[in-house]
Amino acid sequence: MLNWTERIIRMRKEVPEIGWGDFKVIAVRDPAVLILRYDWRNNSVLFVHNLDEQPREVSFAVGLPDGAGDTLIDLLGHNHSHAERGRHKLLIEGYGYRWFRVGGLDYLLRRTEVDGGGRSKA
Repeated sequence: MLNWTERIIRMRKEVPEIGWGDFKVIAVRDPAVLILRYDWRNNSVLFVHNLDEQPREVSFAVGLPDGAGDTLIDLLGHNHSHAERGRHKLLIEGYGYRWFRVGGLDYLLRRTEVDGGGRSKA
């Protein structure tokens, strides 16, 4: 059985968006919360980090068109999130984090081909 550190390392290796994609910082009002979205080949992942020792409640929009970010699938647990009116609300424990696949687990079916320049075809 994998320990927690091994599980996180393995999951990181299964998320190519981090190494190959472009990233965007998602704006939130709380300066202790950092949210990053990585986009690659028509797929996205989202990372939410609480950089403070106190729990934080955060509300945010993923920033993708046409409701593409309305569902967030927790990659490390079962705390999936469904947006209400385009916004997610999360409670993150002190120094906590959540890793999400944006949209759903059918991301391999949505992955686009890559042209010779390494960029996704639009």
